[in-house]
Amino acid sequence: MRGKHIIFRLMAALAVSLTMMVAGVGSAWSADLRSAKAAGQIGEQPNGYLGIVTSASGDVQALVKTINLKRKDVYQKIAGKNGTSLNAVEQMAGKKAMAKTPSGQFVRSASGAWQRK
Repeated sequence: MRGKHIIFRLMAALAVSLTMMVAGVGSAWSADLRSAKAAGQIGEQPNGYLGIVTSASGDVQALVKTINLKRKDVYQKIAGKNGTSLNAVEQMAGKKAMAKTPSGQFVRSASGAWQRK
C-alpha cells in the first residue's frame, strides 16, 4: 500500500509542478513550444524530456535545451521532496507528457523511433 501512496504523491506533485513550470516558461516560449510541436520539429520522450524530431533551427534547439533544463530542475525537486530517484520521476513525467500529447504530434517510442500520435 505504501508504494501506491508514494506513486500517488509523485503524480500529484508532478502535475502541479509541470503546470507551474509551463506557466513560468512565459507566453512567448509556450507559443514557440506549441508551434514547434505542431510543426513536427520536436516531441515528447519517455524520459520526460523534449527531443528534436527533425532538423531544427538554433532557436528551436535552444528552446528544447532551456525547457529540458527547467524540467530537470523540477524533477530533481520532486524526487528530493518525495525521497525517490530522479530517474523514477523522469519516467513518470515522460509517460504523463506522452499521454497528454495531442493527436498528430510526435512521441518517441521505447525503441527510439519517432511516431505521430
